[in-house]
Amino acid sequence: MDEQRRNDLTAEADGIIEGRNAVIEALRAGETIDKIYILKGETDKTLGHIASKARAAGIVVVDADRRKLDNMSRTHAHQGVIALAAVREYVTVESILEAAAAKGEKPLLVVCDEISDPHNLGAIIRTAECAGAHGVVIPKRRSAGLTAVVAKTSAGAVAHMPVARVPNIPALLKDLKKQGVWVFGTAADGNTTLYDADLKGPAAIVIGSEGDGMTRLAAENCDFLVSIPMRGKLNSLNASAAAAILLYEAVRQRLG
Repeated sequence: MDEQRRNDLTAEADGIIEGRNAVIEALRAGETIDKIYILKGETDKTLGHIASKARAAGIVVVDADRRKLDNMSRTHAHQGVIALAAVREYVTVESILEAAAAKGEKPLLVVCDEISDPHNLGAIIRTAECAGAHGVVIPKRRSAGLTAVVAKTSAGAVAHMPVARVPNIPALLKDLKKQGVWVFGTAADGNTTLYDADLKGPAAIVIGSEGDGMTRLAAENCDFLVSIPMRGKLNSLNASAAAAILLYEAVRQRLG
C-alpha cells in the first residue's frame, strides 16, 4: 500500500476530513461534525463559504494557523481546512435530567470545564458510564469533542453515555442550581474535603482543565469546592483520575 493511501485511511479512521471538496461534501451530506479548523486570515471565497455554511449548521469554526493545520493533517493536502467528524450527536442537558427522572434516580452529571486532551475526556466518559452517571457536559470551545480519539479512549462508552455541549459553563451551572442540582467543583484548596461532601442528592461534578483547573467563573458558580486528600509528595491528580474519585465516592454514598 502506498504512503498516500495509508495516510488517507488513517485520517478516515480518526475522523479527520481534509481538503475543501471533502469538507463541503461532508457538510452537504449532513455528517455530524465536531469542529472545523480554517486557515486564519485567509480571504479565499471557498473557505469563507465553508465557514458560513458550518456556522449556520451550529458547528464550531476555529481559526487556526498553518502550523496547527499541518500538524493535524494526515494527507498533507488540507488546502487550509480540516474538519473533525463527531462519532455521535450531542444531546441536551434537559434530556439528561429527564432520563434520570424517568429512572427515578437523583441526577449525577460530570461537567468538564475546558478538558482539551481527548484522552482525558475519553477516560472521563468511560468512568462516568461505569459509575452510572446520567450524562457528561462539555463547552463548545476550548474543549475536546466527541472525536474518534475520544471514542477509542472511552473504550466504547461514548455509545452509551449521553454528552451535551453548551456555549457557556458558568451559565449552565447557574441553571442547574435553579433546577435543584448541587454543584461540586474539584479544587486543591477546596473548603470541603471529599469525605464530607454529600453527593447523595442531585449532583453535578465539575472537573477543571489539566493545567489550570477550573476557570474562575466556573469555580464561583459551584456550591462546594471539594478537595481530594493528598498524602504523597505531589499535590494534584490527572483530571480523569479526579473525576473517577468523585464519581465513585458518589456511588459509595448512593449505595449506602
